[in-house]
Amino acid sequence: MSSVERSGAILSLTDVVKTYKMGDEKVHALSGVSLDIDKNEYVAIMGPSGSGKSTLMNIIGCLDIPTSGIYSLSGEMVADKSEGELAEIRNRLIGFVFQTFNLIPRSDIFQNVELPLIYGGMPKAERRDRTERAIQQVGLADRMKHKPNELSGGQRQRVAIARALVFNPSIILADEPTGNLDSRTGNEIMSMFDDLHAAGQTIILVTHEDHIAEHAHRTISLRDGKIESDISKDEAAAA
Repeated sequence: MSSVERSGAILSLTDVVKTYKMGDEKVHALSGVSLDIDKNEYVAIMGPSGSGKSTLMNIIGCLDIPTSGIYSLSGEMVADKSEGELAEIRNRLIGFVFQTFNLIPRSDIFQNVELPLIYGGMPKAERRDRTERAIQQVGLADRMKHKPNELSGGQRQRVAIARALVFNPSIILADEPTGNLDSRTGNEIMSMFDDLHAAGQTIILVTHEDHIAEHAHRTISLRDGKIESDISKDEAAAA
């Protein structure tokens, strides 16, 4: 992909480097990554352990900033933001779905899904409407007052997806979203992601599993902190 941001790009990274200090040694987690992702793309990011995929996910998700290079998200330059500004961007533009669900055990489903809206300062009536719609969207309207420990693993991941959707984010960023689920339940969750993409959502999956990456329409593979390949399904079919 071009390192120059395209007009349709929802995010653009140009020559992004991320270096960590480990004692006296510098570890180059990312070494000059450039890519664009367009609105409504469905992208999988893959790579072996140590490839840089988790670091790239953290930068895309505004959980970390590059050591050098440029990151633009929905037209905003991320690298210059304060921690408070990064938190506001995360809450407003990115919906996270994690392998471990990250639900609050003592809060019910409604409260878990509502939480990003509370952080965002949304009025109570609008919070209630948005929360109920998001929970209905994932098919759990009859479970709103249940606690996470009263749900199956697949239902808990549906709650996490509802929480990710509640702010109408620009991007859903899913980190190994089926890692803690059995195959059948994992397939159900991936079908939900497929439906969200078909409805217009931009989705980025971070995974090490080929059968999960196959749901995406484009696969970016990392190795040693660099992009090893960047292939769309159309390009793969034509090869």
